[in-house]
Amino acid sequence: MGKFSRRTLLLGSGAVLGAVGSKTVFKESIPTGAAVPAPVTGPGRRLLNDASQLSPTRVAKHIIMRTQSQKTVIARLREELNQARQEGRPLVASAARHSMGGQSLAGNCTAMTFDQNRLELDRDSETYRVPSGMRWSRVVRALDAKGFSPKVMQSNNDFATGSSFCVNAHGWPVPYSAVGSTVRSISLMLADGEVITCSRTENAEQFNLAMGGYGLNGIVLELDIEMVPNMRLVPNFEVMPALELGQRFVSILSERPDIQMAYGRLDVTIDGFFQQGILVTFEPDKDQQDLPEVASSGLFNKFSREVLRGQLGSDRMKSLRWLLETKAGPWLAAPVTRNRLINEPVVTLEDRDPDRTDILHEYFVPPDRFAEFIQACRDIIPSSFQELLNITLRYVATDIESVLRYAPQPRIAAVMLFSQEMSTRSELDMQRMTRALIERVLEIGGTYYLPYRLHASDDQFRRAYPTAEAFVNSKRRIDPDLIFRNRMWDQYMAKI
Repeated sequence: MGKFSRRTLLLGSGAVLGAVGSKTVFKESIPTGAAVPAPVTGPGRRLLNDASQLSPTRVAKHIIMRTQSQKTVIARLREELNQARQEGRPLVASAARHSMGGQSLAGNCTAMTFDQNRLELDRDSETYRVPSGMRWSRVVRALDAKGFSPKVMQSNNDFATGSSFCVNAHGWPVPYSAVGSTVRSISLMLADGEVITCSRTENAEQFNLAMGGYGLNGIVLELDIEMVPNMRLVPNFEVMPALELGQRFVSILSERPDIQMAYGRLDVTIDGFFQQGILVTFEPDKDQQDLPEVASSGLFNKFSREVLRGQLGSDRMKSLRWLLETKAGPWLAAPVTRNRLINEPVVTLEDRDPDRTDILHEYFVPPDRFAEFIQACRDIIPSSFQELLNITLRYVATDIESVLRYAPQPRIAAVMLFSQEMSTRSELDMQRMTRALIERVLEIGGTYYLPYRLHASDDQFRRAYPTAEAFVNSKRRIDPDLIFRNRMWDQYMAKI
């Protein structure tokens, strides 16, 4: 089969994750591992969940939109909006529901699931137009065939384009900010059914509200997104003390402007917890001829899952993985295309234990305060009952556009993957640990990411997102009936 690519090794060493896969087993309550019977159709009788498996929600209706006709989509949405308003219930539009705290759900709502496949490419403007329900896996394949690649997307391909914009997701591409920074314009349906075009010059307020706005100001129908040429990249590796990684991440991007993608990892073994880090950067290869067609890892996915899941309760496996990351990786590394790096489904690595679930945390840290973040993690995580399987570090440039912004200045994003026992004790411990981490991150001028468990206190939410009041005021003005709601709105924003 020849030499492994770096991406193959990353998978083999349990590399993760932009987000987690979505299980299909619904849990009625946290303490039990027993599955709930299959959802029953009818008003108020359908049960939906999200990737956490801790957000079972009874909805009034669940409609899957697979039509490629935009005219048909608009007509159906207007019909459902009118009915929801008449019956006094919310409407929530989403795709794969990879959130973890009910951000894509609301009790007794009309739930719309979008799953579409249509791409229009414009070489002159270096953009492509897609419906919001199109998964990144389809986008990557379509662009790859034409020699292009998404400028910014999440580091896995299971998610949908519209959802990525609505949570303002980010990934490995540098030196950019999040997905929203590469979206030129969107088509947005407001609560009254009106469809408007939003961009930085047209309906800019709505554009900034929708970017990272979790669908609370309208339904994103289509997006015009920037693309870049696909290319073959060469990986480079630096192992260093974890305390130095934040500053080094920023300096290396300044020193080497040709870097196209980058990420970091930290040692999660018991004895070496957050002591060492590795920074991996990707620069263009000299050979850009005959780029291979984009593919996934195939058989190596099984090995990658075994290594990742083998870390549960096993410090020996965590040590093995760190050895693969820091020793075997640089030795086996080979050039790999940009599209190959981002064309991996996270679902292949998902947890299959019915008594456990994958939970993500993400914190955005000022690079010059990164060492303090490391110390906070050392103080808090090991004393919890939670099992940390992975932490990936990324760079996010300044965001001055989205209202609910998490990167008002350049930030190091720290994505943590925990394996959580599905029990009341573990959920309470996760809440305690999460609040402790958020508090320490706020103290150093950072913030946390909103798509995950709603464990932050009201006060922490408001301090982390000081523009929340402005967001809420605008939302109430343009959606006075509060048609667009979700659990995050109910828990935090409805009180503002």
